[in-house]
Amino acid sequence: MTDASVCPCKEICPLQSVMDALGGKWKISILCSLSQDGPIRYNDIKRRMKGISNTMLSKSLKELEEDGLVKRTEYMEIPVRVEYKMTEKAKSLLPILKEMAEWGVKNLPQASK
Repeated sequence: MTDASVCPCKEICPLQSVMDALGGKWKISILCSLSQDGPIRYNDIKRRMKGISNTMLSKSLKELEEDGLVKRTEYMEIPVRVEYKMTEKAKSLLPILKEMAEWGVKNLPQASK
């Protein structure tokens, strides 16, 4: 990507769009958590995400939903039940995330611990 004639980043960088959608400390971890099972409730996600605050989890889920990566379904029961799941768009990221994880294990000493 160093050759200016090949670089797609002249006007709108597609990589920046990806970083906007997936950036931050928690979003990739949330997607990985959602990829393990089917639809999952908020408190189950929270239990899996050690160290995340309610505010940050709620904000991250909302942003992922706005970007079309997470589907939120609210069931009108008493009490109200809300479930989250990955969209097909998010599922298309899974091979990329797997490759990134494998790269991390091979190249980052802390990733292999």
